[in-house]
Amino acid sequence: MADYDVAIIGGGAAGLTLTHRLRGINDRRGRPLRVALVEPPPGPRTPPPRTWCFWEPDGGPWDGLLAARWDRLSVVGADGEVHSSPAAPYVYKMLRSADVDAHVRATAGEHVDQLPLLVTGVRDGRGEAVVEGDRPDGGAAALTAEWVFDSRPPRDAPRGRTHLLQHFRGWFVRAPGDAFDPGAAVLMDLRPAQPANGVAFGYVLPLSSREALVEYTEFGREALTTEEYERALGRYCDLLGLSGLEVTAAEQGVIPMTDAPVRTRAGNRVFRVGTAGGATRPSTGYTFSGVRRQAEAVARALAEGRVPVPPVPHRRRHLVMDAVMLRALDTGRVRGAEFFSGLFAANRLGDVLAFLDGGSRLHRELAMGLSTPVAAMSLTTAEHVWHSLRAGPARRP
Repeated sequence: MADYDVAIIGGGAAGLTLTHRLRGINDRRGRPLRVALVEPPPGPRTPPPRTWCFWEPDGGPWDGLLAARWDRLSVVGADGEVHSSPAAPYVYKMLRSADVDAHVRATAGEHVDQLPLLVTGVRDGRGEAVVEGDRPDGGAAALTAEWVFDSRPPRDAPRGRTHLLQHFRGWFVRAPGDAFDPGAAVLMDLRPAQPANGVAFGYVLPLSSREALVEYTEFGREALTTEEYERALGRYCDLLGLSGLEVTAAEQGVIPMTDAPVRTRAGNRVFRVGTAGGATRPSTGYTFSGVRRQAEAVARALAEGRVPVPPVPHRRRHLVMDAVMLRALDTGRVRGAEFFSGLFAANRLGDVLAFLDGGSRLHRELAMGLSTPVAAMSLTTAEHVWHSLRAGPARRP
């Protein structure tokens, strides 16, 4: 018998969500699953605290841990026009990674072991897989599991035909007086200076009347230096009319945005989850909702005694649409600020969020497509189809 039924490598959003979802799950024999959460010991490989933002209807499984939530959302176009419309049934929500981490660990239960192990290799097998690594004292260790779910970025990640980066830096700021509306968030502000290809925008997520997360983001081929982000954030705060701010903390990151096909199965007993398993929506960089859908599918499969292959949690047609949009941005056929301004100006915000989260219907998607630069998007769609046919079935998205 293997040491564990399930080994989960990595304690980020994907690893924590799956660990939490498997708590109390029994296999087909009615026996609680034995789960190992494997992650590096505290030290330089420990990721810094960060925030996870997403939208969903009220009553979600993490609502008790929310750092903030916003019922009213707006988008500011490149010309300064503010586009506000109902986001119902969605609410925009923020979680702090430290809160999720503490909650998952505190409620893990006796059938979940939390193992500090720097994983150095995973060996697949027919009946079980072996996870090898170094303990905190430097000694080697290994464990066996019937199924392994690996959330680490693969060493040789596929880049696809189009590969952009969503890169960003945010300041947690405190104003000297009331400066923010805690119930309203700016989801996308397209007034910052735009790059030659891609798009740049800011957003503001108030935490109180005096505190907020103010972030600067770009979609492009190359990330900026910290100094460049700092200058961009300073200019954006000036644009917002904010002065005398105290920066209490910062976060920075890079998220891949690619049309590369993703395979969640890495072997007989080994699977990829999270960004490594295609949970990131290519057009937005949002991952948290996709992670949750993967975890739900894995839990159902294990409870029913099926092979727990995590799904890529996005519809095929949405991935094709995302590939076309990324290509149009990367080639410069569409201007990012023009594209997003038109999309949000002509459509109800709730409909756009439904599409970006994969819950929209085809007729609404086609209607939304008419509010984008039609000629440029049609040309890019035709090019995408031609490239896919030439690539052959093995590489077709």
